[in-house]
Amino acid sequence: MSKIVATGKTIEDAVAQGLARWGVSQDRVSVQVLSQPSRGFLGLFGVKEAKVELTLLPDGAGGEPPGKEVPPAGMHGAPAKEVQIAHAPIMTQEPAATSMEAVDAEVDALEGKDPYQEAIAFLIETGQAMGLDISVEIEKGKDFTTLQISGAGLGLMIGRRGQTLDALQYLTNIVANRYSNSYLRIILDAENFRDRRRKTLEDLADRLAGRVQKTRKEIVLEPMPAAERKVIHAKLQSHGAVKTYSKGEEPNRRVVITPSRAK
Repeated sequence: MSKIVATGKTIEDAVAQGLARWGVSQDRVSVQVLSQPSRGFLGLFGVKEAKVELTLLPDGAGGEPPGKEVPPAGMHGAPAKEVQIAHAPIMTQEPAATSMEAVDAEVDALEGKDPYQEAIAFLIETGQAMGLDISVEIEKGKDFTTLQISGAGLGLMIGRRGQTLDALQYLTNIVANRYSNSYLRIILDAENFRDRRRKTLEDLADRLAGRVQKTRKEIVLEPMPAAERKVIHAKLQSHGAVKTYSKGEEPNRRVVITPSRAK
């Protein structure tokens, strides 16, 4: 007997993919579920599709018990639709129902949950995975909400120049917006790193502007994320002797500080 393996987001999708490849109806195959779909870690990592194995049944083997002859469609008053149902392999029904129940349960679970609390739960679970015991406070503003992380050893969550914190902020926004009908903007902070980093960048901008003013030569900074480039631009926008602009493509876009006019 011929066999194929098909995958899909749900068991039903996987079965449909296999049937489409063969061009047959479901009563012509038996289905074995090889693996159930999985949402992975917090629905973000390690998402796995459903996998099924379809076996093509020989002609006349429609899944009826031995010794029972399946009447042709239209004979003895038996409609064709009822015959097809009788042929459908029993083993495919329960997994399909289970999959639909799981989908319904997941939709119900998403409704009514507080997006900020889900974001906090994500951060705490992530911290635990990193071996950290953290707490998170909410500071709601007009345009965005800040989640302030506290705890010991937060340098691990901040990373070099805040790169790990930026990555966690991106994922936290994804988690929160899964539970919200309108877009939410969340800023992630730890030990007031954002303020300290801004002060460092502003001091750097002043120092480099002074050097450009003295040497009359432009200075190209190292690549920075958009938020940090904005700090440099804002700090020097009213500087009389220099001007700034950005060049390059992400993630290698840089700020250039150049003399504003010829000497």
